Amino acid sequence: MPSPDDYASFLAHQLPQQPRAIARYQLGGEQVWLKRAGPDNGMWRYRLLGLVAALLRLPVLRPVPNHGGRAAIATEVRRLRQLADQGLRVPRVLAAQADGFLMEHLAPPGQDAPSLADEMLAAVPHGPQPLLALWRLGLATLDAVHGRGLCLSQAFARNMVRCADGVVACIDFEDDPAAALPLDLCQLRDALCYVHSSAGYLALAGALPEARALWRQWCASPMRAGAFQAELALTVRRLAWLRHLPQGDRWGRDVGRLRTAHDLLC
Repeated sequence: MPSPDDYASFLAHQLPQQPRAIARYQLGGEQVWLKRAGPDNGMWRYRLLGLVAALLRLPVLRPVPNHGGRAAIATEVRRLRQLADQGLRVPRVLAAQADGFLMEHLAPPGQDAPSLADEMLAAVPHGPQPLLALWRLGLATLDAVHGRGLCLSQAFARNMVRCADGVVACIDFEDDPAAALPLDLCQLRDALCYVHSSAGYLALAGALPEARALWRQWCASPMRAGAFQAELALTVRRLAWLRHLPQGDRWGRDVGRLRTAHDLLC
């Protein structure tokens, strides 16, 4: 197994040569990922999203800026270490510098770590129960994070990956919602991201009615009493117009996902 010095030396040598934002390598019998800083992100899109959130009077939709470049690398390294220190499963940071960092691969060498999105898609033909079992794993992952007074960044099903031991790990932490929003809104944002990214699979498997009951039970937990439930009720009420969107993908996949997610929330 490589030592900390080996990881640092590999990062310093390979980072200037890597053309892509992220790449996988073999190092001392294990696989590692190297992520380098990209260009800085323009802020105009966040201003536009902020205007939309203000017009809809929905604080949970206020954008969380990802500045890109070195700032995104520093944020991701800090957040990965913070979550790991709290006992949550995330890729271990092996070495870091200002322009990039090296992290562990979450599966055995030569194998991929499937995301919950991948597994849900594969489970669709098998009906509601296998799909609901996978969906519960995502809710349990949010419970583990929120129960420690923390939040994720992009809590989509594609960013929840299954490790070799079956535990779900979380990836993609280039922004920090807690730096821009109160914790209850950050955690509601996590839940809404997960619902938006998974509701379509539930609908395809005919699992929406049972998922809706599970969702209500999950939201009623004492962990989510108070501000979370109040903000959720406000969000659902002010997004009631989504029920008038057409079902399916006739107006595009994004529109179909919004309608299906609203059906699950209600």
